[in-house]
Amino acid sequence: MQFSELELWILFIVIICIMQIFDLGFVAKIKSKIKNDPIKSKTVESVGLSFRQSLVRFIIWISFAGIFAILIFTSLGIHKMLDFITGYVLEESLSVDNMLLFLLVFTTLGIPHKFQQKILSLGILSAIFMRIMVILIGSSLLQSFHWMIYVFGGILLIGAFRMILKRKEGEINVENNFYVKTLKRVIPIQTKIKEPKFLVKKNGVLYATPLLIALIIIEMTDLVFAMDSIPAVLAITSDPFIVITSNVFAISGLRALYFLISDMIHKIYFLKIGLILLLFFIGIKMIISGFFEISTLFSFIIIVLVLASVIIASLIKSFMKKDNSNL
Repeated sequence: MQFSELELWILFIVIICIMQIFDLGFVAKIKSKIKNDPIKSKTVESVGLSFRQSLVRFIIWISFAGIFAILIFTSLGIHKMLDFITGYVLEESLSVDNMLLFLLVFTTLGIPHKFQQKILSLGILSAIFMRIMVILIGSSLLQSFHWMIYVFGGILLIGAFRMILKRKEGEINVENNFYVKTLKRVIPIQTKIKEPKFLVKKNGVLYATPLLIALIIIEMTDLVFAMDSIPAVLAITSDPFIVITSNVFAISGLRALYFLISDMIHKIYFLKIGLILLLFFIGIKMIISGFFEISTLFSFIIIVLVLASVIIASLIKSFMKKDNSNL
């Protein structure tokens, strides 16, 4: 079955909207309100995803991305499909590093597991709109000024060097954080967390909660992170349709992926090394593109090989640690 690009856009928007409605629990909330069960309605938004729920939802997101890739193949050809899949895998893999920050923010601010879902849900929705704007600007710059490809390549290399220099995640100093300081000038902050609210009223005074602080830090950091990940996908293709759809599909499943791997993310020992290699490869690909073109298929193979090596090496190290602890 063939679709025009406009029809694919419409299909994409419909899929994402319907999936987000189910993924964010709106259907469950509506059902509980119809049954006049306010307690269940509150429970829906204040309970984190279990491992099983996260796994099922992540598999569903991957499945829909796969179905959309097939539709791209039948409508736009194998090259566009390969661009989509490569962009999706690249964005998903780079996003794993961002989850370390999410975990660090939640731990530092003492956000309970059951309240993290609300922050991530709102954060991902706003990240989608923010990413689309950045992609449109980046894609327009590449199409108008070819030399911007070297600038984006340089940004990726700088990102790789930044990762090398900062190999370990340090603690977040909330008190000295620029965004927290700015927020304090606007509204007082209450440190205790009693319910999943971003703002609370106490004695007639409106207070910001740690949930709002976490949301602001995550959003602002994600914007900085996008400066690395989006140029990386633009290195695969500058087609706004492919870049936006692959990016949105990838980050839409991040909430499920976070709850799926949050307990084991520190066991992916070679994650940083893998991401550094990916950023170096994509950055060099962009810089040498004027002299030597690296195909999308070759890029995809390199990305998969790097990710597979990271997972296998991490598993081997994990097994070795277990064996040593048993001695």
